[in-house]
Amino acid sequence: MLTLGHSDARTDSDHKLVVVMVGLPARGKSYIVKKLKRYLSWLGFQTKIFNVGDRRRLAGSADDYEVSGTGTGTRLERTKLNSGKTELHNQQQQHQQQPCADCNKPGVQQQHTSTARQGDMQAAACTQCDTRHSSTFFDPDNKKAKQLREQVAMEVFEDLLRWLQAGGQIAIHDATNSTIERRSALINRLRSETDVNLLFVESICTDKNIINRNIRLKTQSPDYVGIDPDVAEADFRARLRNYERAYRPIGAAEEKYDVQYCKIIDVGKKVIAYNIQGFLESQVVFYLMNMNLDPRVIYITRHGESEDNSAGRIGGDTGLSPNGERYAKALARFIDRRRLEFTAEVDEQNHRLEMFMASGTSSGNNSEPESVSSHSSNQSIDYSSLRLKVKPDFEIWTSMLKRTMETVEHFDPQKYRIKNIRSLNEIYAGRCEGMTYEEIATQFPEEFEARQLDKFYYRYPGIGGESYADVVLRLQQVIVELERIRHSVLLVTHRAMARTLLSYFMDIPTTHMPDMELPLGYVYSCEPRPFGNFLRVWRYNTDTDDFDEIDSSTALKIRYPKIIISDRKSPASSAHHDQHNLLPSPAETACSAKN
Repeated sequence: MLTLGHSDARTDSDHKLVVVMVGLPARGKSYIVKKLKRYLSWLGFQTKIFNVGDRRRLAGSADDYEVSGTGTGTRLERTKLNSGKTELHNQQQQHQQQPCADCNKPGVQQQHTSTARQGDMQAAACTQCDTRHSSTFFDPDNKKAKQLREQVAMEVFEDLLRWLQAGGQIAIHDATNSTIERRSALINRLRSETDVNLLFVESICTDKNIINRNIRLKTQSPDYVGIDPDVAEADFRARLRNYERAYRPIGAAEEKYDVQYCKIIDVGKKVIAYNIQGFLESQVVFYLMNMNLDPRVIYITRHGESEDNSAGRIGGDTGLSPNGERYAKALARFIDRRRLEFTAEVDEQNHRLEMFMASGTSSGNNSEPESVSSHSSNQSIDYSSLRLKVKPDFEIWTSMLKRTMETVEHFDPQKYRIKNIRSLNEIYAGRCEGMTYEEIATQFPEEFEARQLDKFYYRYPGIGGESYADVVLRLQQVIVELERIRHSVLLVTHRAMARTLLSYFMDIPTTHMPDMELPLGYVYSCEPRPFGNFLRVWRYNTDTDDFDEIDSSTALKIRYPKIIISDRKSPASSAHHDQHNLLPSPAETACSAKN
């Protein structure tokens, strides 16, 4: 019976799923795809995104192709450029090195306008930058371009299927797939793949504030590198109108095939699920039901130093040491200050966003950005309505163990809602609870060696002993709840829990998770943003009794242990080894965690 990715990764490789995205541009598909991939990978499923736009940008323009064959065998064959992947890579490198014939900038598309009429400004491709496509490329009446787009989409789908056949589990086809014809072609292609299930995920957005913000952000996409934002926005809006002409939502045409689909409306405010049957599909739908875009921060820290920490022992349920008490007081002051600072930071983001959005009104022929629908009137957009608002609530979550609950005793209960959650308890070491790693190596040499060889799947001996894979299962509901809530949270937890949580938020492979160095005295701040989670890190300074921000790019270090196989025939020979090398890694010892 299928249960969860980590426990099935080695035994259920035949269970596969294709997630096909559907929706107009600027509807949050990329946001959904990246979050979904990160979640499924964290659960242990081999997951990969196949982006049609990336392949389309490498494919060149429709003028580079000529029609070959007749009827259903009609294809576009490349005439100017070799269609092989090696040649495509060389073409991309060439565009990065050669200057534009007009602007003389390496690989940068010149700013062009085809006409002075409002709404018709387009970014025409320059001589050397033919991998970018203006809005005319997406005109449904442009038969040659349409045929190229369909061909590229199906080629990416074939790559996707080959990856699944090679051992992948979940593949995501990231494209608009906005026509019934395209979706029917994908369904028909999958009929011969008996071990692959299909799930359509359609992203629909009716909130014009979100759409207008997304459109403005689209001017920073690879299609518009080096293009004036005003020109880029006008071209993208023209592209969007072309898509709207051909777009057909999922409905009866797909239901006749008895397919599974899920519609996400306004980033999870409304969810429609149809015919959801498989386990993987239900995992996807359940996760997508718990998304929001409200500004918030997820703070993660370990508890203050405990008495067992100072003795180098793992597990247990001792209270804080004097150093731990000092950290707890400083943490309360720090979070009080950060709440005020984050509100100010969001206000500054709002100001920059309003300036950025309003910059599209600077040119005379584009004084009023076009509304999203091609049939709407050209009324000015109220950019103040796009402001993000910080929820005043703030929660603190701890484990049920004494050292975490004592760490939050100095927080004002009138300002913070404190919850004690058993799922945040430290990984349970079974018979090794309360032991040092040196004692484990001596008393349980086989267990010590097994853990060194596979720390993620290794399960501590004894009743209730856990592995990191078990911890992922235990924290699944915590992750979903963190995605659902709309205000900031501080999690005061333990090393294994912090590793597991940060590996999810920062998309760190689970194979690296057990070797992340997360010492005591650090606060990790994960701020959800449209293109991923923004990480900031603070370190407790014992001299100033305060926190200093450090470079986040170097904060999440992975240190792999030196594997030492002890001599079981001569236990005393272990004394000849450097005692430090017997430990899985410096980050694994409580003593090094204090530094």
